[in-house]
Formats: sequence, C-alpha cells, structure tokens
Amino acid sequence: MKILVIVAHPDDEVLGMGGTIKKLTKEGHNIKIVILATGITSRRSSDYSNSTDYKLDKKLENITKKQLKELQKDAKNASKILGVTKLTMMNFPDNEMDKITNLEITKTIEKIINEFKPQIVYTHSEYDLNIDHRIIHNAVLTATRPSQKFTVKKVITFEVPSSTEWNFSKKFIPNIFVDISKELSVKTRAMKVYQNEIRKFPHPRSIEGLEIIAKRWGTVSGFRAAEAFCLIREFTEKF
Repeated sequence: MKILVIVAHPDDEVLGMGGTIKKLTKEGHNIKIVILATGITSRRSSDYSNSTDYKLDKKLENITKKQLKELQKDAKNASKILGVTKLTMMNFPDNEMDKITNLEITKTIEKIINEFKPQIVYTHSEYDLNIDHRIIHNAVLTATRPSQKFTVKKVITFEVPSSTEWNFSKKFIPNIFVDISKELSVKTRAMKVYQNEIRKFPHPRSIEGLEIIAKRWGTVSGFRAAEAFCLIREFTEKF
C-alpha cells in the first residue's frame, strides 16, 4: 500500500508518528514523507534557541543556511532509521506559511498526490498551535477532496508534541490507536538524530517526554505504548 506522510517541519514526522512509520515499513508498505517548510529559520538564532528578533542580518542568514543543511541531513538519517527511502524536503518559509496562498500550498500537495498516488494520507491536526501545521491540514483536506479517479481512501491526522497539547482552547480527540510497543525505541532513536531539536525533560520534545506520551496513549488503548490518530474521512466500496 502507498502511504503519504505530509508534515510541516523536519522532526514532525518522528514526533507525530515515528513508531507507526516504522511499523508500516516493517510490514512492507511504500511510504513517502514530504516535509514542506524549512524548519528552524523562524528562531532567528545562531545557537538553535528562540530569539525575539525578527530581522535576519547577513551573518545570521549565513549561519542559518548551515543550520538548515544540518537539519536536512538529520531528516534523511531519521528517515533511514524508520525504513523510509522516499523523502522530499521543500522550502516553504518556517512558521510563515501564512504568507503563502492556500492555492499554492494546495496545488503543491495535489501534484505530490497525483504523482505518488497514495491510498492513505497522514498529516497534522487542525487543532495544533503551530500555524504551519494548521495551514497544511487545511490544504491537505482540499487536495484530497474526492473524485471518481481519486486514489486517496483515508485521511488521518496526528498530534505533534509541543504543538497539539499547547493549543489549550481546542482539543485533539483521537479515535485510532496504533501499538508501537516494539517500535518506541526506534522512534526515540530517530528523534535523537535531531540533536538540535531535542529538549530536556519535562519538555514534551524530550526523549522521556515522548516515552511518557506513548505510554499514556497505551493506558488509553490497552497497549504498553501507542501513537494516537484521528480519522478525518474514509471511503470504502464494501462495508
């Protein structure tokens, strides 16, 4: 089966569904990961921390270019750990996708879908705090609108720790749970590749935080560790 994972930033794929991706590749499914935005450039910092400054001077711009190359390398290595060989990284602006028209983003996703022809598409939750996540969610829903020749049968969303749970006014309510008891260690190993994205506990993007989140969803679903998803829509010919 062809499965497309569309995310905003490098590491979102691991944070949101790294265990499930590994499980799917072990089962022999054809997985493609698409990362639409650059990541980290919004921090405006030379040391990967968040700065309150907005403008980039020439020196910082050059440093950021080097950081992006490192981040892209991390994304490739993380994908290999998860068993994925098809990885596309694009250059939409980090945390500024609201500057891009919905039409351009939707057309980009439509082209990817038309070329890859997936049966299942995974993407961000509409309830995320991060603006890029929400914009991509809406564009995916538009790009996957049904037609007679359309291949996509399921659209599924996932949470991203340090985004989904911080949108306190809205809540992600999953209705799919995937057992990642055997894959959790691979998920954390893939996340460790993103050495500049990991934070110290109790930050949700810490290794311990990811393990706690997986075990928490496990307590909800009866597994030792799980990832949670929300089925947005499904088309079936037989019931």
